[in-house]
Amino acid sequence: MRKFNITVNGKAYEVEVEEIGGASSAPVSRPAATPRPVAPASAPKPSKPAPAPKPAATAPAGGNTVTAPMPGTVLDIKVKEGDTVSNGDVLIILEAMKMENEIMAPASGKIASVSVSKGASVNAGDVLIVIE
Repeated sequence: MRKFNITVNGKAYEVEVEEIGGASSAPVSRPAATPRPVAPASAPKPSKPAPAPKPAATAPAGGNTVTAPMPGTVLDIKVKEGDTVSNGDVLIILEAMKMENEIMAPASGKIASVSVSKGASVNAGDVLIVIE
């Protein structure tokens, strides 16, 4: 049986290891190592202030905003400003997690604005289209 002192994450442990077969040797014992104090690391300095979030497009009174239900990439935009759409019409194809998701109109109306472009990356909650 051999004893070893092992330090893991700054904590000292004494372990015994049994040799199976072969000649046994005299046990070796050393005092447990004490961790050295480490100088605290200074906090990283910000390189530049974070950009201010862009203002979200707002729907006109009585209008609807169509937002991204999940993060993804805009593959195709099926409508343009001024188009008339019906409830359930496909407005945008959004790729998320290797799947193409159809983003549909929540109500009938006229497209007031399209806030994204083909190939754009969007986050969940980003405004895609405003319907009046």
